[in-house]
Amino acid sequence: MISDESDRFNPRDPKPADAGKPSKSAKRREARKLATQALYQWHMAQHSLNEIEAQFRVDNDFTDVDGAYFREILHGVPAIKSEIDKALVPCMTIALEELDPVELAVLRLSTWEFIKRVDVPYRVVINEGVELAKVFGATDGHKFVNGVLDKLAPSLREAEVKANKR
Repeated sequence: MISDESDRFNPRDPKPADAGKPSKSAKRREARKLATQALYQWHMAQHSLNEIEAQFRVDNDFTDVDGAYFREILHGVPAIKSEIDKALVPCMTIALEELDPVELAVLRLSTWEFIKRVDVPYRVVINEGVELAKVFGATDGHKFVNGVLDKLAPSLREAEVKANKR
């Protein structure tokens, strides 16, 4: 049998133009990570959003980050904080004030996505929130975040949740 050498890996072959570039979803994931940290900082230090954004853009490499999405989250969450918190309260067994600030940042970010970014499927919102809690939250914080977002989804995305249960 004659082998075809053309399918073998050759390190000298040029890479496709998009090889190694992160996908849109990967860039959004990185934006969410930075936004979680920025929202935590905003909550704890009460610095201005523009000041926090400028600091994050200087201190972090935004090459693999959806910078526009980072900005949208960072400025969007505080803009509707009251609406977000009002939606969260019935889904939790503890008061917002008692919640770990990291988990609060994750829950606010995810709730903002439920409300403002209906183009992002609710299951993606939940999954991304859980992953953020695993990275930044307390040991079992991701379980709490999952439970809250799972309770919250039907009230904010009723039609989408019902359609997915069929």
